[in-house]
Amino acid sequence: MKKKYILFIVAALLIAVIPVYNYFTAEEEAESIVVEVKKGPLEITVKSTGELQAERSQDIQGPSLRNIGVWRIKITDLVPEGTVLQKGDYVAQLDKNEIDQKLEEVREQVQKVETQYEQTQLDTALELRSLRDQLINLKYSVEEAEIEAEESVFESPATKRQAAIKLDKAERALEQANENYALKVEKNKASMMEVHINLTQQKRRLSSIQEAMDELTIFAPEPGMVIYHKEWNGQKRKVGSEIDSWNPTVATLPDMSSMISKTYINEIDISKISKGQQVIVEIDAFPGKQYEGIVTEVANVGEDLSNSDAKVFEVLIKLLGNDSILRPSMTTSNLIKIDNKENVLQIPLEAIRNNDSLTYVIKENGYSPVKQIIEPGVANDHFIEVVQGLAEKDIVYLSNPENLNELPYEGLEIYQTILDKREKQKQEELERMEAEKNKRDSLGQNMPAGPPPGGNFKMRSGGPIIRIIH
Repeated sequence: MKKKYILFIVAALLIAVIPVYNYFTAEEEAESIVVEVKKGPLEITVKSTGELQAERSQDIQGPSLRNIGVWRIKITDLVPEGTVLQKGDYVAQLDKNEIDQKLEEVREQVQKVETQYEQTQLDTALELRSLRDQLINLKYSVEEAEIEAEESVFESPATKRQAAIKLDKAERALEQANENYALKVEKNKASMMEVHINLTQQKRRLSSIQEAMDELTIFAPEPGMVIYHKEWNGQKRKVGSEIDSWNPTVATLPDMSSMISKTYINEIDISKISKGQQVIVEIDAFPGKQYEGIVTEVANVGEDLSNSDAKVFEVLIKLLGNDSILRPSMTTSNLIKIDNKENVLQIPLEAIRNNDSLTYVIKENGYSPVKQIIEPGVANDHFIEVVQGLAEKDIVYLSNPENLNELPYEGLEIYQTILDKREKQKQEELERMEAEKNKRDSLGQNMPAGPPPGGNFKMRSGGPIIRIIH
């Protein structure tokens, strides 16, 4: 009886423990997420965020005021962005205060130079009139001396001599007066020309300022939708902004029939991008709406962006076709198609793990998983190609098992194969560079010592060889 009672208690305990054991076992299994290695197509893409722009646009520019000494001028009024204009419609007004001041200053200067011009005319006229009177009197003096010389014919030699000397003096004085008058005329001409040039310059400056004053009111050169111009720091010009003589653009009129997405690709992915690649463009303002595009330009030089730690390269994507709902400055999501591989082994990116230079996955191997070394290939945002190390339908872990650090490695020979490939590529690159160097050296040695026929060559110090053709 006692033995049956003990068996009953043991059975009851087992019945109570089994559900608890199953619960914890199920929880542990639920935490270990696994996937199966699959074979199929793998599309390689690069994602980026861009901004819509018109491929072509007409700048609305203010006047260049450098010729009147104004380098920067403020925008005091501007139509709202997005306003649809016709040719000749009002766009903006620039500050008139500084131009008004310059206009008043130049007007005063013109009046001053005009007064100076009139005064110079009067002074010249009076001075030349006085000189002309002197010439007339000197001519009379010569005539008187000639008469005295004639009347002294019957006088004594001394009287004749005195009359001759007086005539000579009178003639010399007249000659000098004529020369002085000619010099005075040339001098006064030069003075008048100087004042006249100054007056012409001031009048021309006044005319330029008056024309600039008229150009401070800006009108649309073509029909279109107004988009504010972006400055170097990315901020849009608005009321209160200043334009300068080097960049007088106030706004633009984009051609909405041809749109592009301007995006930036980081330096890690830029080597994958090339002209002609197909792109799927989505507009963030219209979720689910997609447009086909094509890469048209890839920058050769990287740049720094304020919100990026790495170098980025500008890429332009042209949208194929047009849509009336598209507007400049809309944000786009661009999916650039790099490659499309068929029938390749692939696993989720979450399954990949790295340890120094080793790339491995946690693979099921009977009752205990192992760290399986693999050779990875190309990847997209979700999956990565497995070149070697796994087979189709192998099971790999997405989550780490509790005993991760205790698991053994398998496939060390794959790692050696990867190292051999890298060494071979490095050697091939060195051989290629050496061959190019030898080719350049060979071309340099085969160049003739003297100049080729057909002309002479002259060496210019510090510069290239210049060929002189006869």
